[in-house]
Amino acid sequence: MTASQVEQDQPGQGRLAHAPADHPPVARPRVGVLLANLGTPDATDYWSMRRYLSEFLSDKRVVDYPSWKWQPLLQLIILSRRPFRSGAAYRGIWNTEKDESPLLTITREQTRKVAAGLAERYGDRVMVDFCMRYGNPSTDSVVRRMQAAGCERLLFFPLYPQYASPTTATANDQVFRTLMRLKWQPALRTVPAYFEHPDYLEALASSVREAYAAAESTPEVLVASYHGVPKRFLREGDPYHCQCQKTTRLLRERLGWEESAIHTAFQSQFGPEEWVGPQTVEYVAELARQGKKHIAVISPAFSADCVETLEEINEEIKESFLAAGGERFTYIPCLNDRDDHVRALLAVIGNELAGWC
Repeated sequence: MTASQVEQDQPGQGRLAHAPADHPPVARPRVGVLLANLGTPDATDYWSMRRYLSEFLSDKRVVDYPSWKWQPLLQLIILSRRPFRSGAAYRGIWNTEKDESPLLTITREQTRKVAAGLAERYGDRVMVDFCMRYGNPSTDSVVRRMQAAGCERLLFFPLYPQYASPTTATANDQVFRTLMRLKWQPALRTVPAYFEHPDYLEALASSVREAYAAAESTPEVLVASYHGVPKRFLREGDPYHCQCQKTTRLLRERLGWEESAIHTAFQSQFGPEEWVGPQTVEYVAELARQGKKHIAVISPAFSADCVETLEEINEEIKESFLAAGGERFTYIPCLNDRDDHVRALLAVIGNELAGWC
C-alpha cells in the first residue's frame, strides 16, 4: 500500500481509496526505524533482577550449553545468589530521579534525537522507537505498536558497532520471532555492524580528544575495553574479536597515535571456559605494575553507558588499577547521546533507508 492509496482522515489515519464509506480507518503507511539495545531490569529488587537475569542467561546466543545441563545450574544455584549481587551493582548506578537504569534513560534520549533528525529529513513519513532484547520495552510489543501505527517497512537497528552473536544476532533473532507470529509482516531490514563508519570513528576519536584535554595530566595509555566472548566463538566464525581489534586500530589511526599508546582488552568474563583476552581487570593491574601511573579506559563496543561501564569499569577495573600501584584513572564515557554520535547514527540509518524514503 502506498500513501497515494490512502485518503487522509484523522492525523495518522485515513480511508482506503475507493473503499466503501463504512470501511474502518487504517493507519497511513510509514517506514519504521527501531533502535534496539541489550536490556534492563525494571527495578533492582531480587525478583526484578531474577526475571531479567533468567531471560538474559537463558538465551542460547549468550550461553549455548545444553539446556538439561545449564538450566538446573542457572535456576537452582546461580539465580539464587546472583540477583542480590547484580541488584547491588545496579543500585550503585540507578537513575533514582526517573527510577530506571541509565541504559534506559540514555537509549530513550538517543531515540528522541534520532527521531528529530529523521523528522527534519522525511517529515512524518518515518516513525522512530526503541526496544530492548531483554526486559522492557520488549521487542515484540514495540514492533506490534509500530505496525499498528502504519509501519509497513521496518529498519531494525541493533546499537552494537561490532557484530557479535550474543548481541547483534540475538537482537535480530528476537525481531524475527515477532514477525513469525504476525499475520501481516512488515518488510524488514537489519542494520549491519558500523564500526568502520567514518562518522562513528570520528565521534569516538573526539570523545578521546576531549577527555584527554580535560584530564589533569595526559594518560600514558588508553585501554579500549570490549565485552568478552568465549574464545571458541572466534573459531566458530563469529567476527566480533576481529572487528574489535580493527576498531582499536582504526581509532588509533584516526587519532594519529603510535601503536603503544592504545591497547585492546576484554571484560566481563564468566564461566570455566577460555575467553578472548587479555582480561581488562588483570591487564590494567599489569600496566600499573609496569609503572604506568595514569591510564584511560574507553568502551567502543557499547553505544550507551550501562552497568558494564559505569559499575564494572569505573569501579571494579579502576580499583584493580589503583590497588596495583596506579595513581590516576580516567574513564571516557560511551558516546551516549552526544550530537556527533547521533549524527553518525543518522548517517548509518540514512544509508540503510535507501530506496524506502
